[in-house]
Amino acid sequence: MTRHTDDDGDATGANGTDGGDRADGLETDRAATDGGVESATGGSSSPELDPDAYDPVDVFPGGDLDLREGADSCYKCTSCDTSCPVAEVDEEFPGPKFQGPEQWRLKRKEDHDIDESITSCSNCMRCDDACPSSVPLSQMHNEARGQFVEEQMEKLSVEYVRNRILANYRTSARLASVFPRTASFAMNFGPARWAMEKAMGIPKERDFPEFATETFREWWKARGGAQVQNPDKRVAYFHGCYSNFNTPEVGKAMVRVYEHFGYEVLVPPQKCSGTPMFANGMLKDARRHAETNVESLVEAIGDGADVIASCTSCSLSLRQEYPELFDIHGIEDVSEHTYEALEYLRINEDLEGELAESELADEQSFAYHAPCHARNQGLSRQAVETFRDVDGVTMEDVGDSCSGISGTYGWKEEKYEKSMEIGAEMFEHMEDAEGDVGMTECPTCAMQMEHGTGYEIKHPLQLLEDAVVA
Repeated sequence: MTRHTDDDGDATGANGTDGGDRADGLETDRAATDGGVESATGGSSSPELDPDAYDPVDVFPGGDLDLREGADSCYKCTSCDTSCPVAEVDEEFPGPKFQGPEQWRLKRKEDHDIDESITSCSNCMRCDDACPSSVPLSQMHNEARGQFVEEQMEKLSVEYVRNRILANYRTSARLASVFPRTASFAMNFGPARWAMEKAMGIPKERDFPEFATETFREWWKARGGAQVQNPDKRVAYFHGCYSNFNTPEVGKAMVRVYEHFGYEVLVPPQKCSGTPMFANGMLKDARRHAETNVESLVEAIGDGADVIASCTSCSLSLRQEYPELFDIHGIEDVSEHTYEALEYLRINEDLEGELAESELADEQSFAYHAPCHARNQGLSRQAVETFRDVDGVTMEDVGDSCSGISGTYGWKEEKYEKSMEIGAEMFEHMEDAEGDVGMTECPTCAMQMEHGTGYEIKHPLQLLEDAVVA
């Protein structure tokens, strides 16, 4: 699903004839253009059209990301606009079509600034999936948002400082994990929440996730690393920030499931995938993290491993956004070798046969939500398809609506009500489902599901662990 553009921006060409021959076979002294009108410059034999004799002129000057070909592919069908959850609830948001190809053309002009509405894009990337012409909409949005933040946003503004803190969640989480219980209490203390909203614009209605008393990487080190050695079946686990600092049980489930299938699990050094940074236009921050990640993951790939991620936003970032936005050596290898964790097992193992022999201690019912970033990878039905025939499991898909939180979007005071309005359909479907436990692969979708319904939320890997390992 990754789209590539020419670095040199060569998206135009000359259409002409060999010159001299008419359709009726008569010779002409002057060549004709495509429209049948004789060329005033003498056709392709003219020295004025010799590529060595003149310098081409670009109508739109190219930049670091020349997306002219993608912009020209848009024929204004508005499929992207109708799929956009933000446009559905925010009448002032112009939608993906404007933010993508239209704004791309506009900002080629020297006197045109990026429209501030680009900061209202939640980076759900549903527009990519909706476009019938494969216009690189989210790539255009990321470029425009990065340019707006870099050149137009006031760096001392509350909004910029707040967004930078949210985008660099890994930094905050590392600090909080030094004293996890104290941090969890302090960040959810009523007066502190009120102060955060007034000073930083972080909605007091949101509950901060608790920090684990033992991070995944601490558990991995104390465990002694991989318990299976198998050079023929290796995976490099990109756990991401949330599974490390907040829900290590997801990472532990991943390790146990993969070791059950005979895989040697590697846990290379890594930083944030960059997903929240892309969403907030912090492209320089994202690149710094990407450089570390690519270097570590390329080394693991060289050792025979494929890369797996338990978070669908992380896998999408490594697969799509990295090669779209950065030119780091080895980045294409990382993209081509990255998979979502359940997806990889479905491709390479007989999960259906394994699950047919499984027995759960208790019957379990789940309301499953497919994250937008899972849909963009063609994974919207994988959990339902994996568990639908397992004895003792009821898995109900709660529909294709967006959860509304979209990473950091729902963590901004001015976006909170819109995020809840977007998620209303999902909340309603969850409450109508048979089970009162939610399921999703995305940690921020899990936050929104729990926030809107009060349900406990699990990851598909946790259910898979219960079924095949326990």
